[in-house]
Amino acid sequence: MIHHERLRPPSRDYPADEWNVIEKRFHPEFLAQLETMLALGNGYLGMRGCPEEGGPNAENSTLINGFYETSPIVYPEDAYGFAKTDQTILGVTDSKIIKLFVDDEPFWLPNANLLSYDRRLNMKSGTLDREILWETPAGKQVLITSRRLVSFANRHAAAISYRVTLLNAPASLVISSEMAANEASAVTDANDPRQTRVFAERALHHRAGYAKVRRIVLCHATEKSRLMLTCATDHTLETSCPQAHKVAYTEDFGQVAFTIDARPGSPIDLTKFMVYHTSATASAEELCGRAEWTMDRMMAQGFEQLLASQEQYMDDFWRRSDVRVRGIREERTKRSTVEIQQAIRFNLFHILQASARAEDAGVPAKGLSGQAYEGHYFWDAEIYVLPFLIYTSPRIAKNLLTFRYKMLPQARARARQLGHRGATFPWRTINGEEASAFYAAGTAQYHINADIMYALRKYVQATGDEAFLRDCGAEMLVETARLWLDLGFYADAKEGKFCINSVTGPDEYNTVVNNNAYTNLMARENLRYAAQTVESLRATHPDSYSALVDKTALAASEVEAWMHAADSMYVPYDEKLKIVPQDDSFLDREPWDFKNTPSDHYPLLLFYHPLNIYRKQVIKQADVVLVMFLLGDAFSPEAKKCNFEFYDPLTTGDSSLSSCVEAIIAAQIGDMEKAIRYGMAALLMDLADVGGNVRDGCHIASMGGTWMTLTYGFGGMRDDDETLSFWPRRAPEDNAILRFPVTYRGQLLEVEIGLEKVEYALREGESLTFRHETEEIQLTREHPLAVRPVSRM
Repeated sequence: MIHHERLRPPSRDYPADEWNVIEKRFHPEFLAQLETMLALGNGYLGMRGCPEEGGPNAENSTLINGFYETSPIVYPEDAYGFAKTDQTILGVTDSKIIKLFVDDEPFWLPNANLLSYDRRLNMKSGTLDREILWETPAGKQVLITSRRLVSFANRHAAAISYRVTLLNAPASLVISSEMAANEASAVTDANDPRQTRVFAERALHHRAGYAKVRRIVLCHATEKSRLMLTCATDHTLETSCPQAHKVAYTEDFGQVAFTIDARPGSPIDLTKFMVYHTSATASAEELCGRAEWTMDRMMAQGFEQLLASQEQYMDDFWRRSDVRVRGIREERTKRSTVEIQQAIRFNLFHILQASARAEDAGVPAKGLSGQAYEGHYFWDAEIYVLPFLIYTSPRIAKNLLTFRYKMLPQARARARQLGHRGATFPWRTINGEEASAFYAAGTAQYHINADIMYALRKYVQATGDEAFLRDCGAEMLVETARLWLDLGFYADAKEGKFCINSVTGPDEYNTVVNNNAYTNLMARENLRYAAQTVESLRATHPDSYSALVDKTALAASEVEAWMHAADSMYVPYDEKLKIVPQDDSFLDREPWDFKNTPSDHYPLLLFYHPLNIYRKQVIKQADVVLVMFLLGDAFSPEAKKCNFEFYDPLTTGDSSLSSCVEAIIAAQIGDMEKAIRYGMAALLMDLADVGGNVRDGCHIASMGGTWMTLTYGFGGMRDDDETLSFWPRRAPEDNAILRFPVTYRGQLLEVEIGLEKVEYALREGESLTFRHETEEIQLTREHPLAVRPVSRM
C-alpha cells in the first residue's frame, strides 16, 4: 500500500530539469517544503533553503552534525534500564542573512513586486542559485542575483556571492549582512513523535565575541553537553559606486552594514564567507583561533576558487555515482524521462549532502535538511544509506563504520546496564548513548546490532578492506555475537532451536514479540560472520588474533557456541501459507480493517493508540520483505513470491522505508507493475512529498533506498553470496535504458542495461571479475568491455 503524491504545484512554476530543481515563482504555501528540497549541506554543516533576507521561513535551521544539547527524559512511571538522557540537535548561529534596503525600503519576498524570479538547486555545481528582478514601489528596477554554497572541499566553510544591480535609476542602498544566535528555528507538532523538541530556555551561551574590520566572530557553548561553537563571517565588497560600512555586534548578533550610492548599470558584488568550528575540548580562545585560520584561507582563495573546488568535487561525485535513464514510457510512470532523471539526481545529491564530510559523526535521519528526529542516527544508515556509499564513495562508508566502532565503549556499557553480555548499540543516538524513551519500539530493536555487522560485511566484501576488519570490525563482531548468544536460548517448545524472545523487528507496529523473523535471520548472519572472522584471523593473522583476544578476553569456546546457535536458529515457517511468519504470534492477530480506515488517518501512529495497532495484522515498514532482500540467497524465488503477496497488502505507507524494498522484491519476482509503482513512490518521496512531511527534512534512508531500487531491483545487482553479480531482467514491453556505475575492489564498473543486451565496461582499474547470472566475466584494461543478452521475464 502506498499513498499518493501531495506536492504537485503548477509545472510552469517548477519546470523539470535533469540537473536543477527550479522554482520560477514564489509560492509561500510551499515555503516549508522548498526549504527542505533546496537545502545545502556537506555532512558537517547544513543550511535549509531559506531566503537570504532572513525570511519568510518555516524552519530557519543552520545545523552542525553532532552538535546537540542534552535533557533528562522524564517518565511519569520510571523503570530500571530506561534511557535517561535525550540528545537534541541544535540550530546554530544563522550566518546566511543578507538584508537589502533600497531607498530605505526593505526587500521582502511576500510584499515585493517581482518582475522575474528564478531559484534553483544546481546539482551539477552543488549550489543554490537565485535571480530576481524587483520593482520597488517607486518604480526602480533592482536585479538581485545570489549563489550560495556549503563547501565539500572545505568542511567548515560556506559562502554567498550576492550581486545587486540597479537597472533604470540611481538609489541609496543598504546591504546588511547579519548573523544571529538563539533564534527559534523549529516549529514542532507536539502530537507527532517524529519531530524535534524545542528548548524553552536559550540553548547557546555566550563565551566570546569580537570584530576585526569586516569580520565578526561569535563563540557560544551549550550548558549540559558542554560543546563549544564558533561562527565567523567576513566580507568583500566590489563596486565602482561610493560605499561605506559599519560593524556592530552583541552576544548573539553581528552586523556589517554597507551603504552604497548605487548607479544604474553598476553592479555591487558582496561576497560573504561563513565559517563554523565546534569542539568538546577546545577553549573559546582556541576555537575562535581555528575559525580565523579557516577564514583567512577562505578569504585568500576567494569565491571563484571555492566554487571551482565545489564543481570539481561534484564532477568526481557524479562520475562515480550518476544513475542515468532513457526511454521511459510516461504512461507507465506518469512522469517524463526528464522528471525521473531529475528525481534520481535529487535523491543522490541529498545523500551526498548528508554524508560527505560526516567525519566522527553519523548520518541523521533527515541529514542536515531539518531537525526532525532530533538529529539522531538510526539503523537506517547501515541498511539503506551505506550500500550506496560503499559502491560509490567507500571512503565515506568507512568513516561511518569507524564512527560506529568508536561507540563500542558506550554499547558495552549499555549491554551491562540491560543485563547482557557483549555490546548493545543504541537505537537512536547522537553521542553513543541510548536516547529512545519508548523501549518497545526503541531498545527492543536489538536488530540494529546485526544491521551494523551486515553493513560491515558488505563494506569489506566490496572494498577488500581486510585491515579495517582486523583493526575495528572483528572487535564489534565479537561483542555483537556475545549479545545474541546471551539474548537467546534453546527452547524445548521449539524442538531445541535457538530462539530470541521479546524483541522488536523493523516493523514498529508489532513490538516486543518472540522470534521476529528478521531479527533471527540477521542475528544468524551476525553469529556466522563473527565466527568466520575470528577463525580466519586465528589461522592467517595470529598477531591480529592475539590483539583481539587481549581487547575482548575472547575464549575459543565462544566461537563454537556462536556457530552452534547460528546453525540452530529458529526461523518460523507456516506450511499452509508457505510463508515465514513475521513473528510467533503474527498470524494469530486480526487483520487491520483497511477498507474502513479513512485516508487521512495515516500514519496510523498519529490516530490510534499503540495497543489498537499492536493487536492487529498491520505493518508500518517492511520486515520479512526486507530480510528477503538483504539475505536473498536464503529465499527461493517461490518463497519470495508467496511472502511478498502475503505481506504487501498488510503494509501501510506509514514508513518511507517500505516502498523501495517492496519495489526491489516485486522486480525480483517479476511483478513489474508493482515494482514501478513502489519504485516511483520511493523516488518521489521528497520531491513530490509522498509522505506529506517533507517540510520536516529529507528522508535520507528512502533516498538510499531509491539507489538500491535502481541497482538491485531494476539493475539485478546481487552481492549476498560474497560475489558481485548481475541478473538483469526486462519486461517485453519495457524500452527504458538504465546505466549506473559501481566501484568494486577499487575498480569502476559501468553497467548499461538496454533493450536486448547488457554492457559491462571497466572504466577505471586494471582488472575486475564478477558474474553475469552464473557466468564469470573478467574485464581488464586490455579487454574492458563485455556484452551479454538480457533475459526476458
